[in-house]
Amino acid sequence: MTVAYDSGVNLFDTAEVYASGRNLTCFSDRRSSYVVTTKIYWGGQLCGYDGNDSVWRSVCAAGLRGSLSRLQLDYVDIVFANRSDVNAPMEEIVRAMTFVIEQGLAMYWGTSRWNVVEIMEAYSIARQFNLIPPVCEQAEYHYFQRDKVELQLPELYHKIGVGAMTWSPLACGLLTGKYNQGVPESSRAAMKTVLISEAKMADYLSRRDRRVCLCLPAWCLRSEGVSSVLLGVSNTEQLLENLGSLRVLTQLTPPLIAEMDALLGNKPRNPKKERRS
Repeated sequence: MTVAYDSGVNLFDTAEVYASGRNLTCFSDRRSSYVVTTKIYWGGQLCGYDGNDSVWRSVCAAGLRGSLSRLQLDYVDIVFANRSDVNAPMEEIVRAMTFVIEQGLAMYWGTSRWNVVEIMEAYSIARQFNLIPPVCEQAEYHYFQRDKVELQLPELYHKIGVGAMTWSPLACGLLTGKYNQGVPESSRAAMKTVLISEAKMADYLSRRDRRVCLCLPAWCLRSEGVSSVLLGVSNTEQLLENLGSLRVLTQLTPPLIAEMDALLGNKPRNPKKERRS
């Protein structure tokens, strides 16, 4: 993490259920120079919540305080509600998030894996009751998962200012050549289709002296409304390789993007724009 910070990375994402946050404590004297985000609810203490709104608020605060204790921080910049809670009224979720912000445990709150209807409902309730609305959605985004980030979230961004922080630019290893030697027997036919497209893209980029692992994060960053791309790495070599994608960003010209879209054949279509044109 020191290498990441020294290389210009200024956002570190964690979660209530991740093993430990103690590796962030080395930056405690430079707290204002980086952003820390964490996620609560899914996989944490709130799983199994029975719908009691007082429990939602107290367990939400307890989970966040636990994360802060492990991180040895006074606050996080953004706390994400990791997946929506179908057992709780939306108002109670918004009130709980407003509560932890007013307690000084977080500066802002966001959503993770929420659909746009849920995000809009949270925003509307916040405006109605003078509470704090979400500012960001964490969403999966890569070559084969595009509709939400490219069609749905930009509309929210323009209407209510909700930004996008995306994850899994390498599609959980699918786009790194991890399965080039064969698809596991348990995999679905859809995965085989994805791997065929991945092979075509890798060949296309290699003929243009571009590496897939470098182009993918840059490709995600070029999308409207995407403010950050979360990268998961297991060693310094992977980190430095992924950071090289920033140098590729300026090389992703509109003609190159158009060629990549044509090769993938899955660019989301916006019926509203098509009707206007």
